[in-house]
Amino acid sequence: MSVLTDLKEKQFQIRSSRSIRKLLKQRLLVVIIALMLTGLGAAITGVLFETGIHTLEEWRANLLNHIPAWIFLPILGSTGGLISGLLISKLAPAAGGSGVTQIMGYLRHREVPMGIKVAFVKLISGIIAIGSGFPLGAEGPSVQMGGSVAWQMAKWLKAPVAFRRVIVAAGGGAGIAAIFSAPIGGFIYAIEELLNSARPVVLLLVVVTTFWADTWADILQSLGFEANTSSFNTAGFQLDREYTPLIHFFPVDLGYLIGLGIVIGILAECYCRFVLIMQRKGLTWFGNRLVLRMVLSGGILGLIYSMMPETFRHANKLQELIAVGDANISTALITFIVVFISTGIAAASGAPGGLFSPMIILGGAIGLACGGWVEALTGHVPSTYIFAGMGAFVSACSRTPITAMFLAFALTKDLLILKPILVACITSFLIARLFNEESIYERQLHLKIT
Repeated sequence: MSVLTDLKEKQFQIRSSRSIRKLLKQRLLVVIIALMLTGLGAAITGVLFETGIHTLEEWRANLLNHIPAWIFLPILGSTGGLISGLLISKLAPAAGGSGVTQIMGYLRHREVPMGIKVAFVKLISGIIAIGSGFPLGAEGPSVQMGGSVAWQMAKWLKAPVAFRRVIVAAGGGAGIAAIFSAPIGGFIYAIEELLNSARPVVLLLVVVTTFWADTWADILQSLGFEANTSSFNTAGFQLDREYTPLIHFFPVDLGYLIGLGIVIGILAECYCRFVLIMQRKGLTWFGNRLVLRMVLSGGILGLIYSMMPETFRHANKLQELIAVGDANISTALITFIVVFISTGIAAASGAPGGLFSPMIILGGAIGLACGGWVEALTGHVPSTYIFAGMGAFVSACSRTPITAMFLAFALTKDLLILKPILVACITSFLIARLFNEESIYERQLHLKIT
């Protein structure tokens, strides 16, 4: 049966390559404009998404100066869950969840609603949910928003089905590129996770779209919009680094990095299973009552974070605390536990938000904690442990080691860090695959079907 399916998929790929080539010959200029506009759409939605979240977080921080956190945060979380849940359930049910699963479902020939309406509802509901305290990231929604904009472009173009699938995947990769300022990471993610294809014509279309998205994001930043809301600001096309760690890489570091990859591969698989268990429980207990799930989850999350220091209420500040190595081992472990549990609750609620950003924080926290232990025991620790841990956790959860390497690299933009990150990413990827060959997103896709 699987042989038959593989044969049909190969035949489909051959036919789709031919139809795409035919479209390029007949309407090349229109295709180029569509790719540019898709990149622009992904950049605009990504920039608006992060800007909206940042604005709500600043508003929330100001109110916390006047209202006790244990009162304000649970109420805000429940209210945000209520508004976001109502928008999704009434206007576009497909806008719930991470967004990556929806794009993967569409690319696997499932009936998944797409278009500008879905992208708009995802944008507004995601800003409200994450801005009100749901500890999720902007990258998942950006993948769906970019893919939805791309689908609309292909529809206006009256393009064949094969081209629609490619441009939707390219739009998803463009969303990653715009959020992380990582065009290579977005390009590889579209190929590695979304399309599973290496056909030359497909590679060309995807790489053009993802690089255009990153370029448009730079242009928007130069005009005063901020896609990156961390404390480190970028300036137009200038190649700036979010973090500038002192990097040394010695042969002995390979063993340390492989050990870190093994630890993270196991922990990442535990995280995947925890998130999936929480999502199953949410569906079992509440069924299709999305609004109720999000209201209760928002209140619980608000209560959890009201008991934590102020840094924990801002994902960017928490990531910076870990990335620059200012946290001690106990703080790193507390960060891991809190983010581990809270993102599972948030995912179970069906809130519109991604898991890549939490994965980066989780991996960095383990890298920092393991680095402290290793240094205490051996007197040496690789200077790349934190960023290698970030990439390794993403790699193990998403089963995309090359994408994970470039996403972690995008934080430093230092070529010296590529090799150590890749060692940890491949190790964690192989360890995680021993438990389950499918990524967390593929398993979420099965969960939605069943």
